[in-house]
Amino acid sequence: MTKVRVAGAGITKFGRHPERTSRDLFAEAGATAIEDAGVARDDVEGVYYGNFMGELSEHQGHQGPLAAEALGVQAPATRYESACASSGVALRQAVRDVRNGEADVLVVGGSERMTNLSTAGSTEALAIAADELYEVRAGVTFPGAYAMMATAYFEQFGGTREDLAHVAVKNHANAVGNEHAQYQREITVEAALDSPAVADPLHLYDACPVTDGASAVVLVSEDYAETNDLDAGVAITGTGQGGDRMALQDRENVATSPAATEAAEEAYADAGVAADDVDLAEVHDCFTIAEVLALESLGFFETGEGITAARDGITTQDGALPVNLSGGLKAKGHPVGATGTSQVAELTKLLRGDHVNSEHVPEARVGVAHNAGGTVASAVVHVLEEVAE
Repeated sequence: MTKVRVAGAGITKFGRHPERTSRDLFAEAGATAIEDAGVARDDVEGVYYGNFMGELSEHQGHQGPLAAEALGVQAPATRYESACASSGVALRQAVRDVRNGEADVLVVGGSERMTNLSTAGSTEALAIAADELYEVRAGVTFPGAYAMMATAYFEQFGGTREDLAHVAVKNHANAVGNEHAQYQREITVEAALDSPAVADPLHLYDACPVTDGASAVVLVSEDYAETNDLDAGVAITGTGQGGDRMALQDRENVATSPAATEAAEEAYADAGVAADDVDLAEVHDCFTIAEVLALESLGFFETGEGITAARDGITTQDGALPVNLSGGLKAKGHPVGATGTSQVAELTKLLRGDHVNSEHVPEARVGVAHNAGGTVASAVVHVLEEVAE
């Protein structure tokens, strides 16, 4: 099997884009990735596109062909949907197809338009990623679901709202210089603690925003990169996927995320690395408690010990394991279908040294992307490594 290189990466500005469609946003991100890669559009053999709520926000299904058309690419195109892990799942399939010799050049990405909906409308649209029969009908929303997870975590392992506030403060600080981020401003622990309650114990600054945006990466085989003399010094060496029961009530323990643990273990084994080998990570912090659960599922901390990682400075810019140097979903934003590949695009730039925060990880060689769907009923993990040219 061939190794898979990330030849190009593209991300739009995340935030509010009231005059743009998701296909228009994807056209920008994809064109940037293709230009960054230095590949010809005629060489693209497929488009793997993540989108979650297009039918609800834009009354548009069957978006794969539209994504390819937006890129000016004549190739088969497929839309992938796995809630917030949509483009992460698309990426996993693309990695496997390049490895297996099915293709040499693929464009993978995602896009989402969300801010054209009202707050109530976007909340309702996002809720379809939960169990409609046993959760949605009972009035459960994702802020409420993650609040239940945070409460269970506090009861079992300890922790406070202030611990979660440090996660938010860290990620906002990371986003300050990121031109793609929705919120490029710092906050304080005091501001986070004093912000309005959303669902106890979670407050406003514990939650990611509603976001429009798109991202894309160009994957190529090692042979194609060498033959075409591409500057593609980052490889995806590991991929893993895990699953869990949809409804929280059906899980053994809502204070852990076994789907992410399963995905991480598979990705590490695939890459031949261990958690201790990882230099930096982009994790799915849709809520601050989600980052804590991710850190533990990825094996960076024992269960119940990740809650103080930000407070202790371990996961900050200059800590032993910087997490979410992009700003994460919390501050960079969360255009659902685009999030998975945006994490990989950010890691690619961080590893190759042309990200605004690369200075904080100059010796980094191994990065991990963790993308979750719903309350982590779906999870995808990818290992990226810098490779010698």
